[in-house]
Amino acid sequence: MDERDLIYDWNAVPGTFDWSSVEKVELDDETLRDGLQNPSVVDPPIAEKIRILHLMDELGIHSADIGLPGAGPRAVEDVTALAKEIADQGLSIEANCAARTMVRDVRPVAEISQATGIPIEVCTFIGTSPIRQYAEGWTLDRMLQTSEESVTFAVEEGLPVMFVTEDTTRARPETLKAIYGKAIEWGVKRLCIADTVGHATPDGVRKLVRFVLDEIVRPSGEDVKVDFHGHRDRGFGLANALAAVEAGAHRIHGTALGIGERVGNTEMDLLLVNLKLLGIHDADLAKLPEYCQLVSEACQVPLPASYPVVGRDAFRTATGVHAAAIIKAEEKGDAWLADRIYSGIPASMVGRHQEIDVSPMSGISNVKYWLRVRGHDHEDEALCKRIFERAKSSDHTLTEEEIEELVRDGAR
Repeated sequence: MDERDLIYDWNAVPGTFDWSSVEKVELDDETLRDGLQNPSVVDPPIAEKIRILHLMDELGIHSADIGLPGAGPRAVEDVTALAKEIADQGLSIEANCAARTMVRDVRPVAEISQATGIPIEVCTFIGTSPIRQYAEGWTLDRMLQTSEESVTFAVEEGLPVMFVTEDTTRARPETLKAIYGKAIEWGVKRLCIADTVGHATPDGVRKLVRFVLDEIVRPSGEDVKVDFHGHRDRGFGLANALAAVEAGAHRIHGTALGIGERVGNTEMDLLLVNLKLLGIHDADLAKLPEYCQLVSEACQVPLPASYPVVGRDAFRTATGVHAAAIIKAEEKGDAWLADRIYSGIPASMVGRHQEIDVSPMSGISNVKYWLRVRGHDHEDEALCKRIFERAKSSDHTLTEEEIEELVRDGAR
């Protein structure tokens, strides 16, 4: 049987977006900057940050925001160490740093770049929505003045610059045209659309990205890329990121496990998986669980069992019908089939495997499978019956220890 005949893909029928038309999408990891702005996370020690940086590199992530050195001495120290690690270890990942549109924020980025010998992209940011302007008492002229000073300083220092408009998804088109247009004249190489408060829907993101590309970037005649930075206040983080790709964005931002301001950012881990499945990202994702687990532990962010792909239960079932289908697939000697019969994401893609446990919803096949893969006598009818009856009278999935105890009891 041809594997292509076993799954009818409604994601690829005529009229849906043709993902093969996307040549390349870069990824920018904000875990070590925006991710650490969540009030509940712990800012990890530099050794942990360096380990996270290496895993980003191994996962094929193109760039990382390694901090906001304008925040103070500790931030400067950590950003310097991370930049030095990239230089000394010859990592492929590129570095960038956030900076307010103030020369005093940009200056330490320039100094770190010069000290470590690697180019560091400056991500200068300023709020552009009318609500933000009203609250701050900003005029467009003042915004342009402060932005020009900081961007010009960075360009003169030889640093690549990305100009970030905070709250872009609630900004007026004429404001974006004015400030993005000037930013291009000042020498920026990237514009970043930011859904700072998680306001946008996927349709809104498509409209906005196309507006920036068609009304601002292309008419400028300059080679300027467009980034998208999304938050998930309405739960649209990943959907908006994919919508931005559809509309032509060149680079998408995200964080491990979606950590970040308030309820967080687009989940970098899920973005990687989806782009891999869509044929856009070609790096090996075997280290993805390690990346997520490390961030969970280092930042003290609980990893829910039900979290997609890397959660404990992502490839685990105790339901009789599901388990029976997986077992039948394995009995056919078809690992490809067994990894997909009840899974939209193959566990092997991220270095994991399908697991079958025993619960009140299980059939006897679950019990026999569980015993067989652990080297126990799965043909022992009395043992199978004892475990099966315990499961049916339980209110939870039996733990490894509970089943092993039943095995030991039968051996006495």
